Amino acid sequence: MFGLWLGVEWDNPQRGKHDGSHEGTIYFKCRHPTGGSFVRPNRVNFGVDFLTAVKNRYGLEKPKEEDGNEMIVIGNKTVETVGFDSIKKLQSQLNKLQEVSVWGSAVCCAGDRGKIAQTCPNIKRIDLSKNLLSEWDEVTLIADQLKYLGVLNLSENKLKFPCDSPSPSYTFSALKILVLNRTGITWTEVLWCAQGWPVLEELYLASNNITISERPTDILQTLKLLDLSNNHSVDGNQLFLIAYLPRLEQLVLSDNRISTLHFPDVEIGCKTSMFSSLQYLVINGNQISQWSSINELDKLKSLQSLSCTHNPLTEGNKDLQTIRQLIIAKIGQLKILNKCEILPEERRGAELDYRKTFGSEWKKAGGHQDPDKNKPNNEFIIAHPRYQLFCLKYGAPEDGELKPQQPFMLKNQLLTLTIKCPNQPNQKVLVKQLPESMTIQKVKGFLSRLLKVPGSELKLSYESPKMEGKEIELENDQQPLQFYSVESGDCVLVRW
Repeated sequence: MFGLWLGVEWDNPQRGKHDGSHEGTIYFKCRHPTGGSFVRPNRVNFGVDFLTAVKNRYGLEKPKEEDGNEMIVIGNKTVETVGFDSIKKLQSQLNKLQEVSVWGSAVCCAGDRGKIAQTCPNIKRIDLSKNLLSEWDEVTLIADQLKYLGVLNLSENKLKFPCDSPSPSYTFSALKILVLNRTGITWTEVLWCAQGWPVLEELYLASNNITISERPTDILQTLKLLDLSNNHSVDGNQLFLIAYLPRLEQLVLSDNRISTLHFPDVEIGCKTSMFSSLQYLVINGNQISQWSSINELDKLKSLQSLSCTHNPLTEGNKDLQTIRQLIIAKIGQLKILNKCEILPEERRGAELDYRKTFGSEWKKAGGHQDPDKNKPNNEFIIAHPRYQLFCLKYGAPEDGELKPQQPFMLKNQLLTLTIKCPNQPNQKVLVKQLPESMTIQKVKGFLSRLLKVPGSELKLSYESPKMEGKEIELENDQQPLQFYSVESGDCVLVRW
């Protein structure tokens, strides 16, 4: 290579050709073996300062000299101004800015000291993502001039963070939301910089390959939301280190390869002191495969909302509605599951079905209809911590209600049902097999085609040989058959 070349490490390593070396000589180092390239200086954009990017993005360019000339008196002299009205208008526009997005604008520095505070001091929200900022100190120089700054997004800036002196607390004195996704920050650097975030409420740290290595002490105490998505080094044991953040209400742990969740400070059936304020938990896209982890979540005393999709426990050939009912039954205080509200009737149906499904196992483990003799063994209690509560709430299951637990296979999910039309004596009695996960609305659609009657006119109910003389209405179109505990051998009554 001849002449002057610059070494570049690409955010996307597929754009590169090597690791920073050429013909055996190492010129610079890359995190990826194909992340580097050599380019000529004339092909490189070295970036602009923050204020220039703001003016460029919002079309607030410096006015042309020929616009708005006027005469003013300064002292004893008459002076012709150039573009005076336009300059005042520009300054007024910048001064009023409260929300700024300079995403992908090649911002590399703060610019002249004091210029930001002089020009646009009222900014409250900034999106600085995907720029050319390389030093946290430059971010501090920008923020130091914006005393109202409450929201800052720095995602996809490859930042170097200090490890010697944190930002003075007054620099980010109003900052409540900070986004640092894909910045390369480590957990140690988070804790160091957090000394300068005295009122921070939301912190986003996705895709940084973070390992939680130590407990926050006297920092992040105001934090309400923490996003640690897509940090593959985070595991269930590391969560103990952030379990005592006193105000943490929302925790996002998507795509982290977490395989187990446990809170060993208390026994089954008790509430843990960990995550005492946690209301909203996201564990999508992990490696959770055992129901014991779901049992553990019932220990969280404030948990109200859970997202738990794309885990081995919920994937494969398993019936998603059955999985949903099991999770609802296992976590008593849950109000929202996978962004869908849990209505009181759904919870009641889930708990009743759980009570029946595991009734045979309960009886074999020492369960009994007589409360004085109802003493299932410890193994059963560990696997089904809330079962005894269901017995108190709904009564212990009778022998006729017990049904063996079956694997999640399609043939075990099909119900053989008799279909009768009480008001249509000429209509033949039919026997059909329907999936237990089929909603009442779809059952009506099926019967509409079968009976040649508009689905909107159909009213459904069912009878069970286990409850002679009792007819149960199937009034909620959005619920599946299993919600109403419909079983093989039951009779569906169709009226119109």
